Amino acid sequence: MRRREFITLVGIAAAWPLVARAQQREQMRSVGVLTPFAPHDSEGQNRVTAFVQTLQQLGWSVGQNIRLHYRWGDGTSATMQKYAAEIVALAPDVILADSSAAVAPLLQATQTIPIVFAIVADPVGAGYVESLARPGGNATGFTPLEYALAGKLLELLKEIAPHLRRARMAASLSREVRRRRPVVI
Repeated sequence: MRRREFITLVGIAAAWPLVARAQQREQMRSVGVLTPFAPHDSEGQNRVTAFVQTLQQLGWSVGQNIRLHYRWGDGTSATMQKYAAEIVALAPDVILADSSAAVAPLLQATQTIPIVFAIVADPVGAGYVESLARPGGNATGFTPLEYALAGKLLELLKEIAPHLRRARMAASLSREVRRRRPVVI
């Protein structure tokens, strides 16, 4: 065997694992989606459609490199607990929880699978996360209202209606904030 043939053979042998690995299909990721909406509910459909479209924009293709496991609820506690257990049993890589109705039963069902929540009014007050800056545990997500803005909202309200003396903001604030009396402006 000549020197060149030997070097070529060694080069092919050394590179073969890299070539074989490059030819393997990309690993299929699994995402559980738990929503309290019924499958035919337009709001729930809009949220799921937006989620899938964003995944596609980020390079994820359903059926090619990602598998979605949906569980549509009716908003009742028993149904949501049942579907939370079903999703956890599938052992997805991550779970998307749509609203507090989905987060609570998921946190009861697993402490290891990452949970990303959306549209949860007060995750700290509900006990889902330790703080917004450092959630801790296996849950993190998005909240539609940052409570530091509450003071700014009151300032804006005062500018709009200078005669206003009392205001109450309690629709979806934490338990601690809801117990307080109306704010005197």
